[in-house]
Amino acid sequence: MRTLPRNDPRQYDDLVDEWWAPRGGFAMLHWIAAARATRIPAGTGLLVDLACGGGLLAPHVNGYRHVGLDLSAPALQQAREHGVTPVRADVLRLPLRDEVADVVVAGEVLEHVTDLAAAVREACRVLRPGGTLVIDTIADTWFGRFSSITVGERLPAGPPKRLHDPDLYVDRQELRDLCAKEGVELELVGLRPSVPDYLLWLVGRRQDVRMRTTGSTAGLFQAWGTKR
Repeated sequence: MRTLPRNDPRQYDDLVDEWWAPRGGFAMLHWIAAARATRIPAGTGLLVDLACGGGLLAPHVNGYRHVGLDLSAPALQQAREHGVTPVRADVLRLPLRDEVADVVVAGEVLEHVTDLAAAVREACRVLRPGGTLVIDTIADTWFGRFSSITVGERLPAGPPKRLHDPDLYVDRQELRDLCAKEGVELELVGLRPSVPDYLLWLVGRRQDVRMRTTGSTAGLFQAWGTKR
């Protein structure tokens, strides 16, 4: 694979075969997607999946029309094959009208954008009043950098090397303030893999790993809220 700068989106084109590979390089993203889905309310309507990648949320979405936006055309093809309606677009400039979505999901994307405020504005702009915003991302802390890069890039199922630029990690209070400005008050919890599940996964005795919530949001964290 090409050696590209950290956070270069072309890496996802090179890694396209990993999206649905059993025990592939994106294995943990499947586990996080399952945890993300627990914050999506039961219902119908339109669910907008920002930076949907290969469509890993698709198996967990029921009732909604699932529209996925991403920059990577090869990833969107994978998403289409799993039932997602694909749209090639930048999360900083969504080609959607105001207040069209019942749910907006921003999973593992905010730590990759160069303009957090613009990404939040766009996510909230397309969300209808009463709709749900669901986020997971990485905190701008020493532990966020240590867990996702120093250790994470060396662990099986951890993120492939060089996908993350720690300079773009998310300040939690800034995220709260930006969302509040757009009418969404966030709740936050930390996320981590279940240690027993992960050990069983390593030796081939589990196919997936459950994510556990934690009181600390200093690493990977989940956030959700309803638009006023």
